[in-house]
Amino acid sequence: MNKRPKKKLSIKTSYFIPGVFILSVVLILLVFPRSSGFKYFFTEGKPWQYELLTASTDFPVYKSKEELKEQQDSVLRYFEEYFVIDDEIEKTAIADFDIDVNLDAYLSELPIEYKSYLRKSLQKAYQSGIMSSDDYDRVFSSEAQTLRIKEGNIAESRSIEDFNTGRLAYEKIISEIPESMDDLLIKDANINKYIRENVIFDASITEKARNEFIQQVSPSRGMVQAGERIIDRGEIVTPQIYEVLNSLKRVTEERSGKTDNRVWMIVGQVILVLVLMGSFYLFLLFFRPSEYKNRQHVMFMLLLIVTFVTLTAISVRFTDAFNVYIIPYAIVTILIRTFIDSRTALFASLITIILSGLMLPFLFEFIVIQITVSMTSVFMLKELTERSQLIRSSFFILLTYSLVYTGLTLHMERDISRIDWYMFLYFLINFIFIMFSYSLVYLIEKSFGFISGVSLVELSNINKPLLKELSEKAPGTFQHSMQVSNLAMEAAEKIGANSSLIRTGALYHDIGKMVNPAFFTENQTPSMNPHEGLPFEESARIIINHVRDGVKIAQKHNLPKQIIEFIETHHGTSMPKYFYISWKNANPGKEINEDLFKYPGPNPFTKETAILMMADTVEAASRSLKEYTEESIRTLVDTLIDNQVSEGYFKLAPITFKDVETVKNVFVEKLKIIYHTRIVYPTLKEE
Repeated sequence: MNKRPKKKLSIKTSYFIPGVFILSVVLILLVFPRSSGFKYFFTEGKPWQYELLTASTDFPVYKSKEELKEQQDSVLRYFEEYFVIDDEIEKTAIADFDIDVNLDAYLSELPIEYKSYLRKSLQKAYQSGIMSSDDYDRVFSSEAQTLRIKEGNIAESRSIEDFNTGRLAYEKIISEIPESMDDLLIKDANINKYIRENVIFDASITEKARNEFIQQVSPSRGMVQAGERIIDRGEIVTPQIYEVLNSLKRVTEERSGKTDNRVWMIVGQVILVLVLMGSFYLFLLFFRPSEYKNRQHVMFMLLLIVTFVTLTAISVRFTDAFNVYIIPYAIVTILIRTFIDSRTALFASLITIILSGLMLPFLFEFIVIQITVSMTSVFMLKELTERSQLIRSSFFILLTYSLVYTGLTLHMERDISRIDWYMFLYFLINFIFIMFSYSLVYLIEKSFGFISGVSLVELSNINKPLLKELSEKAPGTFQHSMQVSNLAMEAAEKIGANSSLIRTGALYHDIGKMVNPAFFTENQTPSMNPHEGLPFEESARIIINHVRDGVKIAQKHNLPKQIIEFIETHHGTSMPKYFYISWKNANPGKEINEDLFKYPGPNPFTKETAILMMADTVEAASRSLKEYTEESIRTLVDTLIDNQVSEGYFKLAPITFKDVETVKNVFVEKLKIIYHTRIVYPTLKEE
């Protein structure tokens, strides 16, 4: 028989899980749509090749780029650029002139009236404003021939004729020389040295003002109303209709998130998918470490996410074939909730919904509806005990779809006539898919080797044929299994183990005793002992074989492997000591073949199987106590479980010493209740 736990796979979990996540990210990116979302091709002057096209929503009719550019250029002819006057330039220039009047050999020799004229001329030129030739020519060539001088928060419009360039300022100074002065003396004073530009072009404010000025030109020339007819099959695409179709395409591309650069669109998709899938990875790593280490669980969840994202991509590509709302996204929540837990189910559903919504033009509506449905699915399956709950939850999901869609439409459109009644048909198809999700539960159990809470409840029904057969063929064993189940289940709850799993495993752990029920003490009468006269080896073989027989019976009845593990491990590799010691006493000095007296194992390797081994041993031994006091029960429990710990039967199980102490305390309390001393009723004395 194969021993568990199985040999480790060659790829470590620390590499395998990140690798699976990376593969999932790649698959999701591959199925992500790259098109704009506008599925029609058209040419001006050619017939329309598709069905009747109507506007699904209001949208503007945009002007062509050429027309818009022409109108903007026409408006910009009257646009005034912004400049600022730098007073420091004037102060610096005049200061330099004053210094040179005293230091420069030529200027210092000029008569005082010449120096005064030059200084006043410079001040006058700066007060008028001196600007660069390029700026002056650009403003002069504009239609308005004006500019704006910004002082603080105020901008004053002024004519370009009020300003000078450096050359014009110099020429003006020369041209205004009084007749009483010698022109040559003024010209030789090198006055250009002190003429500098103090009117500075403000590029940032000009650009901002230019954009605001351009916005006066509307990019559209009207609106197309929702429901308005655009074009039908066979009609010619006229210039007017061509503009409408181009506008519809532009709106569709904008709503589907298309950018002008395909590379940046792909970069954006990569970032979004990495962030979303990375958050799910970190959620498992930090908040669900046990699930993170479970390869089957991780692969199962990622398979669900990739599958439903792929279905969404297909619906986007083939919009005419089926609507995205018939895809039962709630199945992601239902399946993960069934096999794992509610929080993980809701988190995985959020990731699936957001990734799917990124492909759709109606992202907000889709996310609001689907998240609400996912929450409803979690609430309805809080206590999953029977398959009928899955059917009942599908009705509530249908109701949630209908109510949320209706409320969202009325909230956004404020008109009941805007409700698309076909949506309720899509919700009904979705409901049918969800209603049959219970069949997926069965398929996934078989494919991934999972076991759901529903299956555990069904298997633990004592009216199941196999348990009924056990109660009839081995009634003592059946009662023992019931007691073990009660002990183990309460202990499991105390230490956070799966109580439903251990309850079911305990009921089936001894089904192998049905083959030879009379050979086990709980099924024997005081006057009957079939072991008498048998060799100790043969008796040990019969006792040991109830494990092998139990596994065969379980496999024949298709019990889940998790239940079979309880059958295999409830004795581990221990020995039926009664026959082992009896053989040793009867054969002193002889070498014993211990393999003949050893259970096949393996030893327990989960919390649940470890608890069952303890409960099975304690419950069986408790029947042999001569008196049931707290001290005797405590001694029995401590002795038996401490021996199991010391012999190493729990080395492979993730159970702590604290857990073991908790389990022992639970067993003591339960056994005290089971074997409590009854009150002796007094007899009535006669007078």
